[in-house]
Amino acid sequence: MPGSEKLVRIEPPEFVSVVVERLRLKGYEVYIVGGAVRDAILGRNHQDWDLTTNASAPDIHRIFSDIGHYQLKHDTVTLVRSHQKIEVTPYRAEQGADLRRDLALRDFTINAMAYCPSRGHLIDYFGGLEDLRRKKIRAVGNPLDRFKEDPLRLIRAIRIAVELGLQIEPSTWHVLKDMAPLISDCAMERIREELIKILLIQKPSTGFSMLRRAGLLGHIIPELLEGYLKRQNRYHRYTIFKHTMVTMDSVPPMLLLRLVALLHDIAKPRVRVKESGRWRFIGHEHESAKLAQDIMHRLRFSSSLIHRVAHLVRHHMINYSPQWNDAALRRWARKVGIDNVHILTTFRKADLIAHGTDIAAADLRLLGQFEQRIEEILRRENTVTSSSDLSINGRDVMKILGIGPGPRVGKILEELMELVTENPELNTREHLVDILRKDPRFVGPGAQ
Repeated sequence: MPGSEKLVRIEPPEFVSVVVERLRLKGYEVYIVGGAVRDAILGRNHQDWDLTTNASAPDIHRIFSDIGHYQLKHDTVTLVRSHQKIEVTPYRAEQGADLRRDLALRDFTINAMAYCPSRGHLIDYFGGLEDLRRKKIRAVGNPLDRFKEDPLRLIRAIRIAVELGLQIEPSTWHVLKDMAPLISDCAMERIREELIKILLIQKPSTGFSMLRRAGLLGHIIPELLEGYLKRQNRYHRYTIFKHTMVTMDSVPPMLLLRLVALLHDIAKPRVRVKESGRWRFIGHEHESAKLAQDIMHRLRFSSSLIHRVAHLVRHHMINYSPQWNDAALRRWARKVGIDNVHILTTFRKADLIAHGTDIAAADLRLLGQFEQRIEEILRRENTVTSSSDLSINGRDVMKILGIGPGPRVGKILEELMELVTENPELNTREHLVDILRKDPRFVGPGAQ
């Protein structure tokens, strides 16, 4: 078979084997294609399995009528069993569709190999195996045509390069840079998914640096470029952009932490002013939280994730002082939310490391003290961080004071929270009922 080469047999999941065998028994050609083949050659685990076949979409629906499936992309049928998904796509070609024409329309040679499960053969018409050995990413055929077909490939080339430690070969790279403006034609949801994959690699800064050099970053998150080559002050060794990159590399590979790292200083260039010969960034955390929301809305992130990232950016400085008493620590935990305490301390540690100065080293020691104290406080049984921790609730307040539902109930619970934050021993039902009945803030002429 032309373009074939013997390959150590790929062992797909059982569900993939079932689908392949059923298509074959019905008389259709079927091949494993795309990233699954590439990753098998590299010895990497692969979650997404794609098949190509000479069966039509209606044929696929009919053959797998007993298996859950749906069709979102043009002609691609996604089969679903438990938590496994397999995409089955008819050969793609304008005319005379066959395997070779289908592979000729794929993005890069390393993704344009096919594996025949029944024969144990690798089909490699375009030199993908050799490119893998040379650690190169090369477009199939004319890169101009491949990027025009789907501009998302502009980002995907960079994502695959940094994910697998490959280099984009020169002719593909030059066309990629020339066509960078086309990325604006892509749906933001698709761009977001590629960015997430870059954010979660071991060193995401390599991906963002390539996006910048390719001219793509300016079309996706232009706000990041405002900090490029912008110097800071004696507290920072690096420019704003470089500091963001180092911080991003320094936090664990969790999407929430990586997004906070990416956006925590995003508004610094906009609030940057020079006073007495020194750059200052007053209120940058609040402005960065607002700008982070705008950027994440534009990239179609979920509302819940946008809200949490903005909240963490707003509070990322911590601003701890050894003079804080236990009540101040409890108040801080209440303000940021108990679920965010560890996230913020983990982030702030990476943020300070990325300052790269001796001053930051001293701040890291202070942060260690803060972590120790806040963890000790949160371990105590009587620590109150939200109104749900109070020994009475809104219904109790209404019954004791003889009032109906409304904003006043919430305000009273907030004031009780303040009291028990200062004096946790007051958080018993007996104490709080007594306070409600006797404190002039809640009863009598002074009650609000």
